[in-house]
Amino acid sequence: MKNYFTDEELVNQYQETRQNDYFEQLYERYCDKVHRKCMSFTKDSMQADDLTQDIFLRLINKIDGYKHQAKFSTWLYSITYNYCTDQVRAPRSRKETLLGEGWEGLNINADDGLSEREELAARQVQKAMMRLAPEDQSLLRQKYQDDLSVRDLAYSHSLTESAVKMRLKRSRDRLRQYYQEQMADY
Repeated sequence: MKNYFTDEELVNQYQETRQNDYFEQLYERYCDKVHRKCMSFTKDSMQADDLTQDIFLRLINKIDGYKHQAKFSTWLYSITYNYCTDQVRAPRSRKETLLGEGWEGLNINADDGLSEREELAARQVQKAMMRLAPEDQSLLRQKYQDDLSVRDLAYSHSLTESAVKMRLKRSRDRLRQYYQEQMADY
């Protein structure tokens, strides 16, 4: 057995065998780098620890999606950046809802004096978002909450711009469907 595998070889070996040794080698190689990136976002060691663990849990669930279009380290960096951005930039007291045909962001704060109907709509949008696949949630948040361009999304996800546009459209359509289903129950 080879003593040193490249990142891509480790991913291939893990995908084929599901032996934890291969994933652990990736973890050991990148844990400190991911933690440092998380620290750059949070400035809090405990929160960075939590984010690092979350990222590696996401990684193990997403590793079959790695298609060698970019280096593994670039792919992992993209996951790390996107996850940290989602976790750190979304203040806990704010809820983001996407309403209307143009899907403009509507910031809803607990003390905004919203009507009961508006509060219900905000909660239902959040529930609808949770029904989407994590990749769809991330893409929608990056586009409409973080205001990333289609070009930036294409680069960070190693997709074409047309693929990003199609995924955004499908994600918005599913979100709209889930939202309408939930509101029909009320």
